[in-house]
Amino acid sequence: MGDWGFLSTLLDKVQTHSTVIGKIWMSVLFLFRIMVLGAGAESVWGDEQSGFICNTQQPGCENVCYDRTFPISHIRFWVLQIIFVSTPTLIYLGHAMHIIHKENKLREKLSSPGGTRLVKVPKYSDEKGKIKIKGNLLGSYLTQLVFKIIIEAGFIVGQYYLYGFVMVPMFPCSRKPCPFTVECYMSRPTEKTIFIIFMLVVACVSLLLNFIEMFYLLCTRIRCGSRSHNVHKITSPENPASLSGPRWQTSDDALKQNKLNLEMESNQSIGGSLDGAKEEKRLLSGH
Repeated sequence: MGDWGFLSTLLDKVQTHSTVIGKIWMSVLFLFRIMVLGAGAESVWGDEQSGFICNTQQPGCENVCYDRTFPISHIRFWVLQIIFVSTPTLIYLGHAMHIIHKENKLREKLSSPGGTRLVKVPKYSDEKGKIKIKGNLLGSYLTQLVFKIIIEAGFIVGQYYLYGFVMVPMFPCSRKPCPFTVECYMSRPTEKTIFIIFMLVVACVSLLLNFIEMFYLLCTRIRCGSRSHNVHKITSPENPASLSGPRWQTSDDALKQNKLNLEMESNQSIGGSLDGAKEEKRLLSGH
């Protein structure tokens, strides 16, 4: 596990700048991929080439058949898969650390004399360095999720086309310098098949978590956008909050409103005529 120490340290920093689903994905990566690969892979696949036996004494035939059956070792394939899948996350970590560094400098300027005249304020991080995933940072986070989905799916398909998901006990081989079609045998094929299926299930779970996290972020973004749009619409100058009311009225409400308007107009006309008569009488008496 010492070989994974540097990568584990970097990925551990990402947890503080991820969503809840991202933290679950990180736990799956640590526990069920890195730790299992480091603890159990060598014992299962340690005899991968030494236990590969062909029923021939022709020099070089066994090595050629092994190369044809396993173009790349399963362990090296899974190591490459973990590194490639983690790379977009590490790039996002670099972007997040860059933003934190810039906003910490901005806070120093704001706290300095004359800093209150600055227009810009930190919007992605707080004083404790916790990131708020929005704006450009949200775009960066979604981009790394898309690349992780593509890479994960590509490795799953690549594993299927390279050697499938089941280890068969016998492999026929007829490549040169083999004198004829020989049968080659792999040691402990059932145990290796169980290990392959386990790693495949973990990869599918990671892929599913990436999909869920992407849809979660998109739905949250759409919901927040529609909410802010509605608030702006209600409290806009054209439609102030104090005068806002239901947009549609029933027929009964419309009839009541019309009756009220007619009564108000009649009262205003009667009041206006009385006021006019009073004014005329006052003028005549004054004369």
